[in-house]
Amino acid sequence: MNLFLRLLYVGYRAYTGITYWTRRRFTVVGQAVLGATVVALFASTDADNAVGYQAFTPLVVAMGSALLFGSRLGFRPRFAVERRLPRLATVGQPLTYRVRLKNLAAHREAGLTLIEDLADPRPDFPEWRDYKLDEDKHVRPFRFDRQRFRSPFQHATLRECEVPAINPQEERELEVVLHPLRRGLIRFEGCTLGRADPLGIFRALQRQSLPQSLLVLPRRYALPPVALPGTRQYQQGGVALASHIGQSDEFVALRDYQRGDPLRHIHWRSWAKVDRPIVKEFEDEFFVRHALILDTFTPRPHSDVFEEAVSVAASFACTALTQESLLDLLFVGAEAYSFTAGRGLAHADQMLEILAAVQPCRTQTFTQLEQLVLGHVSVVSGGICVLLAWDETRQKFVGKLRALGLPVWVFVIRPAQEVAPLDPGPMRDAPECLRALTVGQVQAQLAGLA
Repeated sequence: MNLFLRLLYVGYRAYTGITYWTRRRFTVVGQAVLGATVVALFASTDADNAVGYQAFTPLVVAMGSALLFGSRLGFRPRFAVERRLPRLATVGQPLTYRVRLKNLAAHREAGLTLIEDLADPRPDFPEWRDYKLDEDKHVRPFRFDRQRFRSPFQHATLRECEVPAINPQEERELEVVLHPLRRGLIRFEGCTLGRADPLGIFRALQRQSLPQSLLVLPRRYALPPVALPGTRQYQQGGVALASHIGQSDEFVALRDYQRGDPLRHIHWRSWAKVDRPIVKEFEDEFFVRHALILDTFTPRPHSDVFEEAVSVAASFACTALTQESLLDLLFVGAEAYSFTAGRGLAHADQMLEILAAVQPCRTQTFTQLEQLVLGHVSVVSGGICVLLAWDETRQKFVGKLRALGLPVWVFVIRPAQEVAPLDPGPMRDAPECLRALTVGQVQAQLAGLA
């Protein structure tokens, strides 16, 4: 079996490599001519019963001329290239950025095309093997849909840009449209300038190294105004921990102003005496602090259910951080992770950058997440659980949280084919806090929270 998969992997690498080379080297017209040449070649094997052979010769002549005049011989453009990328993008949202070209040659350049070069997205053999074995288990045979033919390894698609004629020492600025397909880091290796032959079939290419990277954040869904579970509660060491969020009880001392201190705490008389901002420090802090619990335990290496779970977590992270509260993101990867965000500590973008890098956990057990969360119960006001299943293990986990008095919302992400209602289990006395979210319908179902 392993030898058979290795042969398939070699075929996959060869096919994708040839396809990539063909699409870059041949224009749209050239691809049509190439296809017609192949068809005419097969038709010419039966000259007695078909006339396709009559087209084969002129097509071969046209293709040979294109290859001859479209070679790199004599095509050596000299350009200074500057790519202006934003720092972040979002899955599913087209991004437009600018590329500036300056002609350093002593002659006018025309008829050029700009092609961006991304890093090779193809996986190594172990990753590809795991994906294929998983696909064979979960994808129905003879089911032809977009999901079956979509590559889970491709990070983005890019449009080629036609470069207007550019004189010596002249600059041109182009707009490039990028469509992010999956979260994570997109690596640019360089850019390529191409020029088609006089027949517009085959392109000569000149590559220029220009490494850069772009972080793609997970998709976010619009949430209605919702009151997250939990109320204000006392936090030990609250002032330093909360970064001065909440309401205070007892005055302790005066100190220098720090960024994020509320204006109502400024001690104006001391400011007037020492000629610098002074604030009043308080001992006790009462504020809302939520736990955002993300389930990462799935045996599938590439799962739409897991990607939707990350998107739901990202949506709630953005919502919670717009309120006067702190948010603890809890999940398990190679180890247990806990990240706290809120005004003065971290911002929504930083939380989203963490979620952009989250991967399924296949080396730990759900117990690791349970221990992490139970260690935080005493300091949080409420919890939002984003789960990948609603099995006995996860029901017991939610039951423990409720037994400790922690109010929780539970969102269970399910594949499109699952439509049966969930067994409330430990949420039987609060069924409105248990929601099933189906892949492909998440936005509509989250809108029903209002």
